[in-house]
Amino acid sequence: MDRLSDLAWPASQLGEALSALLSKPAPSEFIQNPDRKGGAWIEHFAKHFDCEAERLETTLSELRSELVSAAPLLLKLGDSGFLAVVNGRKQHVHVLSPDRTLHNIHVDQICRAVREPAERSIRPELEQLLAGSGIAKSKQGRTLNLLLEEHLAARPFRDCWRLRLSAGADTAGLLAEAGAIRNGAGLLVSHTAQYLLWLASWAILGRLSFNGHLDRGWLLAWALLLMTLIPFRLLTTWRQGLFAIGVGGFLKRRLLAGAMRLAPEEMRHCGVGSFLGQALEAEALESLALSGGIAGLLATIEIAVSAFVLGRLAILLLLWCALTAFLTWRFLRSYQRWTDARMDLTQDLVESMVGHRTRLAQQPKEEWHTAEDQALDGYLAVSRQVDNCGTWLIGVVPRGWLLVALASLAPSIVAGKASTTETAILLGGILLAYTAFHRMAASFIDIAGCWVAWIRIAPLFRAAARPEVLGEIATVEEQHVAEKLIEADRLSFRYRNEGNPVLQSCSLLIRRGDRILLEGPSGGGKTTFASLLSGVRQPQSGLLLVNGLDRQTLGIERWRQCVAAAPQFHENHILTETLAFNLLMGRRWPPTPGDMEEAESVCRELGLGDLLEKMPSGLLQMVGEGGWQLSHGERSRVYIARALLQNADLVVLDESFAALDPENLETALECTLRRAETAMVIAHP
Repeated sequence: MDRLSDLAWPASQLGEALSALLSKPAPSEFIQNPDRKGGAWIEHFAKHFDCEAERLETTLSELRSELVSAAPLLLKLGDSGFLAVVNGRKQHVHVLSPDRTLHNIHVDQICRAVREPAERSIRPELEQLLAGSGIAKSKQGRTLNLLLEEHLAARPFRDCWRLRLSAGADTAGLLAEAGAIRNGAGLLVSHTAQYLLWLASWAILGRLSFNGHLDRGWLLAWALLLMTLIPFRLLTTWRQGLFAIGVGGFLKRRLLAGAMRLAPEEMRHCGVGSFLGQALEAEALESLALSGGIAGLLATIEIAVSAFVLGRLAILLLLWCALTAFLTWRFLRSYQRWTDARMDLTQDLVESMVGHRTRLAQQPKEEWHTAEDQALDGYLAVSRQVDNCGTWLIGVVPRGWLLVALASLAPSIVAGKASTTETAILLGGILLAYTAFHRMAASFIDIAGCWVAWIRIAPLFRAAARPEVLGEIATVEEQHVAEKLIEADRLSFRYRNEGNPVLQSCSLLIRRGDRILLEGPSGGGKTTFASLLSGVRQPQSGLLLVNGLDRQTLGIERWRQCVAAAPQFHENHILTETLAFNLLMGRRWPPTPGDMEEAESVCRELGLGDLLEKMPSGLLQMVGEGGWQLSHGERSRVYIARALLQNADLVVLDESFAALDPENLETALECTLRRAETAMVIAHP
């Protein structure tokens, strides 16, 4: 324990610990302020390093495996400070000390140090129990350790944070973290070695065949080469699987982060069908890139190897590659037009399905399918173009190469200018290029689909790298409670630069404890003003402060901790998850027992007690489109509960009471006034 305490970083040097652990320079405020309280600020510190600090929810019995597999990480060691674990292997981890040296520590030593505070409270009782058990004194020490370990095995441990790059970090760094670069390089090396061995076996076989006699030594060498191919092929398959897993995980994480950083205006411009199309394209990008993309890459390697083997015929191979590139370009253009037509058809279909009841009630029957028929005709036309281009690419490229290459090789064979060994090698190179073209042509459809999918989802990919307003780091002592909660002075906002302002010179002062009713006609800017207060949008001019601090100083995360909003009904959603998840979205997940009790209490105060009694699983009942169906009024009260459970300084409810009958309205309003210290309700006059 003494040695571990010497290796621990004090809480005042957490910035330096993160800087050393992540090999990135630390901002000066991390180093100069000696009063930082470590555990509460690790996640905020990490964001300034373009990283994420994920709190690990583990137990003392599982801590051993987490230390080895989850590195790099920070672990709080009682009152001694924090251990900076760089990496782990088997039963040991490398710990970075404050003097920047690495120390190899056994994981059991760290686990014992973590358990020691808890052991002190129960050790005397267990020692007294062992003293009267009749167990030999020589065995009591080992028995005591086993009892302590078993007794504390299920005790939760949450003072551990895993560090990783944020989803918007540099692409190369994220791929390296996922192991994709390492596995991709291994895949290329193993595949290249495999084909070099395969060519060598062809050269030996040609020598034996054209010489007209069998040499035992060469025959044995040929057999050994074939046997050597087996481990390289296994290695290629293994590396390909690891590469696919790494790239697939990277894509999913990056695209999800990008979707969460889209601005409200970007979301408004897309319909339900467009979002579904993007989701389908994102899935297609992963599957196609990891199937056809890898096959095409390996085929490119085979063509490069065959060019080295063909010698003088390499010029012909280069010309054929140029012809293939031209046909590929034509195919890509036609495939992109086909995909656009397909996605437009998908969007129209989904929109029609969502608005099916409206069409039945409002549209004449003879016009229900007019637009669909026209769209299908256009889709059929572009599909024929794709088929024609694909036929040329898949049918002509490989077979055409084989015919042209053999025709070029035939004169030298007939004239006897080429030796038997040279002829065998050239034939092997031609067949290798034919196999590569055949494989590449088969993967062109996947590659084209991947390219077109990338064009569609590239905005999501780039959105993940958008900078986030982090604000300055403040300790609990530095956070003050101002009497003026919200100060808005001459705020202006417009959706388009050339459009008229929706809000102009709006000012408002909200003090703690205020109850505000904001009324106005539809389109008057009430919802826009609420989005400015909650931090969803930023004003284009004017001053907006929360607790006396602006957005840049406070940061978007702390801003939303101060102001919670329940958007209008059509912009709020019940996700296909448990009721508890939908209620506690604004809190850390998974919830504590106290969170679950508070959520149930708020639901009952809002008049949802009967609903909870009907649900077989209570708060753990699946709700949403794929689960328990909630009525309009029940959804509204869930949205209110979701905002109240965030325990923000100001709660903004945008037309949240419009769907409630008078009795439930009174109940929900009483709960809101009781739970929210400061509240703003937006409603029509």
